[in-house]
Amino acid sequence: MMMVRTTLVAVILLCAVAGFSAQSPGTVDTSKLGPQVGKAVPAFGGVDQFGKAHTLGSIFGPKGAMLVFFRSADW
Repeated sequence: MMMVRTTLVAVILLCAVAGFSAQSPGTVDTSKLGPQVGKAVPAFGGVDQFGKAHTLGSIFGPKGAMLVFFRSADW
């Protein structure tokens, strides 16, 4: 029983050391992600919570549009 416990602790420690020593991903330049300020947004579409399809052109009003993307807690 003592040998099993010692082996289990050794495996857990080995996994922890391997996890901590893994290289972290390089830094990402977030200023280059997505559409840039002043550039046109690419055409896209989606479905709302009621199942109705919308395109970028269908949501524009006389003053433009404001899009808010929200990932719900129910995913």
